[in-house]
Amino acid sequence: MAKINIGESFTMAMGSLWSNKMRTFLTLLGIIIGVLTIIAVVSVIQGLNNYVYTKMSFYGANDFSVSKVSMIGISLKEFKEQLKRKDITLDEMNLLRSRCRECELIGASASTNRTAKYANREITGVDVRGVTSVDHLIGSVLELDSGRHLQREDEDHSRSVGIIGSDVAEKLFPNIDPLGRRLKVSGLEVLIIGVGTKKGKVLGFSQDNYVRLPITTFLKEFGSRRSIDINIHTASQEQLTQAQGEVRTILRSARKVTYGKPDDFSFRTSETFIQFYKTATTGIYFAMIGIASIALLVGGIVVMNIMLVSVTERTKEIGIRMAIGARRKDILYQFLIESSAISGIGGLIGIGLGILLAKVISAATSMPSTVEPLSVVLAIFMATSLGLFFGIYPANKAAKLDPVEALRSEI
Repeated sequence: MAKINIGESFTMAMGSLWSNKMRTFLTLLGIIIGVLTIIAVVSVIQGLNNYVYTKMSFYGANDFSVSKVSMIGISLKEFKEQLKRKDITLDEMNLLRSRCRECELIGASASTNRTAKYANREITGVDVRGVTSVDHLIGSVLELDSGRHLQREDEDHSRSVGIIGSDVAEKLFPNIDPLGRRLKVSGLEVLIIGVGTKKGKVLGFSQDNYVRLPITTFLKEFGSRRSIDINIHTASQEQLTQAQGEVRTILRSARKVTYGKPDDFSFRTSETFIQFYKTATTGIYFAMIGIASIALLVGGIVVMNIMLVSVTERTKEIGIRMAIGARRKDILYQFLIESSAISGIGGLIGIGLGILLAKVISAATSMPSTVEPLSVVLAIFMATSLGLFFGIYPANKAAKLDPVEALRSEI
């Protein structure tokens, strides 16, 4: 008795798909869109994750800061309440320097956005930051292409000296050496003593559009009635927790925070920003995956409908095959292979287009993307499984046809 094997079933399935090109394309479309979206979203999110963990660490593993408000992971109401806290001052930084034994380096910073000018050129939105002489060693280490770092004497005498980022150097001093020249930041004339090494962009935002001033100069020029951040470096990651406990005790005592009341200051570490990033992107990630899954579901339903139409159109063909010895499971295999093939081909096309879309997004927005082999394998498996699942009902219907009734079919 003749029977149709898996290889023959696959060949016949491909022949059927090829003979109905437009219908096959429309069937593929839902699968393609779903897989394309999933691959693009996963690639961009994974690229962002890798980028954030390696490039977007505002603090080193041994570093943390003390701030007036946390700004991360709180509601608007909590943020407004935290704004009522006492400002953190240079006196408190000096207190920590004298009392914190686990703290290796202690600095401070404060910032504002201003316009910088030189001759007839200007650059807006410059991050003007007041820092101490040790802050370039805490957190994201500042390296220089030329010149020197700020020194303790610059702080003590509130000197009008500063370090500029490469963006400021390129835009205000395109053909000359900026060292020794004076630029204006609002009404302050700043003698340039150093130029920072170019860091590039993070998520499209420049890290090189800055001017660094001694913190005493900054507070004198831009207002001392503001809160600063105290930045702390410890000798090891193990000492960080101990240092935080010590800092908490010293500041609570100095600020007269009574037992049982919460801190009126906040700690920040690299993990704080990473957790915030995870929280912010998780919702977006699952929302996009959900949308893509709906597209895949619709694609699966279309596959089932088209397969039902195909069974109806080929009823007589099925009857002939049964008459010459094909078993019910052979007919079942044929239609299951056909539905899986449609979805598998759609998945492969979707993967290719998804990778291309992720690269286009990266090129257009500077958002990094990473294509993980596991996500590609899972996409193929998911698309093929979807076709298999939605092909079960049509294939079962074809396998259960009565050979005599099928042969009488005029369709």
